[in-house]
Amino acid sequence: MHAKWIIAALAVGTFTATGAMAQDLASFYKDKKVNIVIGSSPGGGYDAYGRLVSRHLGDHIPGKPTIIAQNMPGAGQTKAAGYINSVAPKDGTAIAAISPGAMLAPALGGPKISYDPAKLQVIGSANSDVYTCVSRPDAAVKTFKDAFDKEIIIGMSSGTTRDMPTLLKNILGVKFKMVSGYPGTKDLTLAFERNEVQGFCGYGYASLMSRNARWIKEGVAKILVQESSRGHADLNKAGVPLATSFAKSAEDKQILDLVYSQGLFGRPYVAAPEVPKDRVAGLRKAFMATLADPKLLAEAKKAKLDIDAMSGEEVQELVGKVLSTPPAVLKRARQALGTDGPRKKKK
Repeated sequence: MHAKWIIAALAVGTFTATGAMAQDLASFYKDKKVNIVIGSSPGGGYDAYGRLVSRHLGDHIPGKPTIIAQNMPGAGQTKAAGYINSVAPKDGTAIAAISPGAMLAPALGGPKISYDPAKLQVIGSANSDVYTCVSRPDAAVKTFKDAFDKEIIIGMSSGTTRDMPTLLKNILGVKFKMVSGYPGTKDLTLAFERNEVQGFCGYGYASLMSRNARWIKEGVAKILVQESSRGHADLNKAGVPLATSFAKSAEDKQILDLVYSQGLFGRPYVAAPEVPKDRVAGLRKAFMATLADPKLLAEAKKAKLDIDAMSGEEVQELVGKVLSTPPAVLKRARQALGTDGPRKKKK
């Protein structure tokens, strides 16, 4: 009987603590505004997910604050992460929706950053993503195997649309003629439709199907390869090959697997290191509830946005593992991505 009393007392204590935390959060967030800073330009996949989350997150945060989404593109989405880390309020009223590449910049290279991704507090990730290379049917390259013998003009922006084709060219040796300078994915898709470029890579399958599904349906584009270690069930069933299957050595495959690991947390949301732990815990709980909200899921289904939520704790652990990869392996990955060493200044 004594043990039962202890258990009952602990349960009451836990309930009281949980209830008190929720009450404290409600008191803090009531009548507040929470900014979700989206690291991409309007119109792309990251923007679509960021705004989807922003429309429903406030319903699940105690106190029901107003959620405001704003775009802050630049530097492969590291600009938004830097803003959250250095400039934005540190009280839990500012969150960044960024790319996984912005979280793995120290490991995989990229723009110079002013923040430590390992110290950013991850709220969660909205989906796992499988990156793809798409091509025009009138290009000389009809299959990914053709890209080893024939040239194809590939458009590039920043982030994955730059990194993924660069990786394929340097690790596998495909004959990509790269054309850079496009501000964002939206600009790339327009260039693709105008036949300025014959294809582009690093395009999330979820974004493709939500923004340009008609390409596949109408034969405007075809998916050459999956830039992923596991692939998407639909694409695997359709026989679209994995880039990793073309690796010439175990080390080459290891590099590909390392870079593609960022697809496991395709849409991360982060807060500053200084945000109080109880508010981070509340935001994490609210985020997972948001991604399970029937209203959000119905809206996502209509917009053809895949939802595959990952908790903040899971993402934090995965990021830590990637950042702790042996230096020699990371150096080879950065060399393959063209991010090892100082970048050339733009004239």
